[in-house]
Amino acid sequence: MAQIDVIGKNGGRRIDVDLPEVNKNILHDVVTWQLASRRRGTASTKTRAQVSRGGKKMYSQKGTGNARHGDRSVPTFVGGGVAFGPKPRSYGYTLPRQVRQLGLGMALAARQGEGKLVAVDGFDLDGKTKGFLAWAAQNGMDGTEKVLLATDDEMARRAARNVSWISVMPVAGVNVYDILRHDRLVIDAAALELADGEGDDA
Repeated sequence: MAQIDVIGKNGGRRIDVDLPEVNKNILHDVVTWQLASRRRGTASTKTRAQVSRGGKKMYSQKGTGNARHGDRSVPTFVGGGVAFGPKPRSYGYTLPRQVRQLGLGMALAARQGEGKLVAVDGFDLDGKTKGFLAWAAQNGMDGTEKVLLATDDEMARRAARNVSWISVMPVAGVNVYDILRHDRLVIDAAALELADGEGDDA
């Protein structure tokens, strides 16, 4: 059971969150699944049936002294079709829901173990970037780290969206890949409390 300090307007308390032990193999599986799902899969090549070449036989079958050949669209000639080339497809695959949930918990546990998980209850910001920078400096964020801000506070998101070292998203968009590629995670305390409650019911 991890104890996380809550900061912010309504902070000054600790919340207990049941986080799993970090397993790098599971984190790797979840990140690989995420990146595979994001691949566009639009690479495409033409087969010999699709290239713009005549279908006429190049020369007679016999009597030329050359090897036998059909038309010029075969893959052995420049401008011919591609053999076994890529075609548009989806790279996504199914990963069990339990594994995805476990991976998210482990990503949170990894940041908590490093002291890089910040729970906030009430940003009390007016949507101005200057105000957010002052708040960040007050809470130990000076721009030397990449920070993921996951909150449903519209004013906080608006205030942070122009800061180069901050990535902003709603709580519903939090995922393993984005957590791990940022040095610090700042998230609504209510989201952690809700997630812990759902884990107890399960």
